[in-house]
Amino acid sequence: MESIPTGERVVIGADFNGHGGEGNRGDEQVDYILCRRGNLKEISDCKVVVGESVARQHRMVVCRMTLMVCKTKRSKIEIGKKTKWWKLKKEECCEEFRQKLRQALGGQVVLPDDWETTAEVIRETGRKVLGVSSGRWKEDKETWWWNEEVQGSIQRKRLAKKKWDMDRTEENRQEYKELQCRVKTEVSKAKQKAYDELYTRLNTREGEKDLYRLARQRDRDGKDVQQVRVIKDRDGRVLTSEESVQRRRKEYFEELMNEENEREKRVEGVNSVEQKVDNIRKDEVRKALKRMKSGKAVGPDDIPVEVWKCLGEAAVEFLTSLFNRVLESERMPEEWRRSVLVPIFKNKGDVQSFSNYRGIKLMKLWERVVEARLRKVVEICEQQYGFMPRKSTTDAIFALRILMEKYRDGQRELHCVFVDLEKAYDRVPREELWYCMRKSGVAEKYVRVVQDMYERSRTVVRCAVGQTEEFNVKVGLHQGLALRPSCLLW
Repeated sequence: MESIPTGERVVIGADFNGHGGEGNRGDEQVDYILCRRGNLKEISDCKVVVGESVARQHRMVVCRMTLMVCKTKRSKIEIGKKTKWWKLKKEECCEEFRQKLRQALGGQVVLPDDWETTAEVIRETGRKVLGVSSGRWKEDKETWWWNEEVQGSIQRKRLAKKKWDMDRTEENRQEYKELQCRVKTEVSKAKQKAYDELYTRLNTREGEKDLYRLARQRDRDGKDVQQVRVIKDRDGRVLTSEESVQRRRKEYFEELMNEENEREKRVEGVNSVEQKVDNIRKDEVRKALKRMKSGKAVGPDDIPVEVWKCLGEAAVEFLTSLFNRVLESERMPEEWRRSVLVPIFKNKGDVQSFSNYRGIKLMKLWERVVEARLRKVVEICEQQYGFMPRKSTTDAIFALRILMEKYRDGQRELHCVFVDLEKAYDRVPREELWYCMRKSGVAEKYVRVVQDMYERSRTVVRCAVGQTEEFNVKVGLHQGLALRPSCLLW
């Protein structure tokens, strides 16, 4: 009962073994219905039905309630105003963004060398050219198939409706009814055409990814875990206020990301490899940009990868120069040390229990470049299938199934070991990571660069009720970052 929020309705029907009257000669009533005092006004009648065929010491209790169900207004989720970077998919918006950015830089084609100046100019130009969202969560509506013709017809219908409301004449009414019928026909045709094109694309090889994406989206929509606004605390009590939910989320991840498992301290050391490393080339930056997926959420710097792809060769030259300065000084900009952590439900267990969530951070382009270089230096055994290019765990699982069938046919025993380390990424001692990198022959320059990525790292948790306060992260690998798989394999 203590775990049920105060505002929830509670009705209890049970056997309380109560006795009425004196001694053992009076009447006996052991069945009752209990409710909160505030809900008594909803009860219109409560009585005992005599003569029903029930247990000897029990009598049927009937309670008639009139539930006062009020339509609750859905609370609006504030997600913060964002620049509409997704408009860069359109070529005309991309071209206008490039021109305005060139004007903001005084007509120069080359971006400034200073990161803070360049980032601020890019953000300001994006807000002016592309616009800013309202900052509120919008419900997904099935209007993805709308085209300009449908939108124009609906706008004309709305204007006709306003005209009829202002002047209630038969002519205005007839005009509105005609437009209403015409819009219904156009909407039906546009929807049918869009679905036909979708089905045609899904039947192609290129449409396979879209098919799986639609299936995953439909599965998520049916589970109602996208906007979880209440969670449980350590003792299992439900937290409903936004302040308590944010406090619990920060408390959980701050404890998780700053806790190490018990281990023996390594005594022996390893010699560092002091050697000169080559400067980062433009082709490395181009490959890293190509590997970065578009349409991903932006980090604290509010500059997505679409911006660099839109700017083309000018962005490649700027990023190459910037990365070389970071490589030489072994110090990246302070803005890059901040990250956003997004809790993702594991699709198992209680959706309100925070132990069933994993935190994913938003990766950065700089880590892509460093990770590509480290992959060439560190040798990984051929038996490793996970997190490896041009490999998949599907092949290993298939081989294991074949092996199991062979042993079953031969009536022989087969022993398999499956190990799933709890919070493996979050509790990796970073000292062990530096040790493994040096033992694998990684140049000390790269070791210091990776150490700098984890030094003074800070993060915030983004969820349905807003963002938490910032906290430091001192232990483990950052989930979702480009370097994470490579670091764990070492």
